[in-house]
Amino acid sequence: MPQQTIDFGKYGARGVKGSEAVARKLDELAGGITTPVTARRGLMARLHYLTRTAHARKAAHDAGLTVTDRTLKAWLDGKRRPSKANLERVERAYRSVRRQNVARHLLRRLNASGGTRVEIHPLNQSQVPRPLQRMVEYRTMNVRRWDRIVAAWAAADDQGLDDAWTDTIVDLGSQWGQYEYVTNIGFAA
Repeated sequence: MPQQTIDFGKYGARGVKGSEAVARKLDELAGGITTPVTARRGLMARLHYLTRTAHARKAAHDAGLTVTDRTLKAWLDGKRRPSKANLERVERAYRSVRRQNVARHLLRRLNASGGTRVEIHPLNQSQVPRPLQRMVEYRTMNVRRWDRIVAAWAAADDQGLDDAWTDTIVDLGSQWGQYEYVTNIGFAA
């Protein structure tokens, strides 16, 4: 059984952790506001999303957006502009609240009909010297239980997501360690 990669990229291989690729794909499936937070339209859309209800305000506060109601009103009225640090807090809070809001629906879609087919594109070895390259092929697998993966993603628990994803790719057999780092992971729900 292979062990987890300790010194990834030492010989020039490129890629990202599989769990990061899964998180990016889940974010893409979750949708949301595409206008950047630095644009007025994007900022206003996020602020309205985070302040629409008392439940949304509490979730935004729990996610790290701890400004006063007076400051929020000034931002919404356009009288003041948030600092760069506050723009980052708004973006983080929006992503966190959005993940929590869509997690249950996304989980139901991913687990429907016995799971979701996942495509795993192997790491990029084009910069690795020829004698050190290994044969790593494109793989597909059916992930039947997304509960731990989606729960860790919704909670922004990177380590938990990595552990859940690693436990999932063990189903690839004895070569699972070759797919810890990938160029892309694709699935649709």
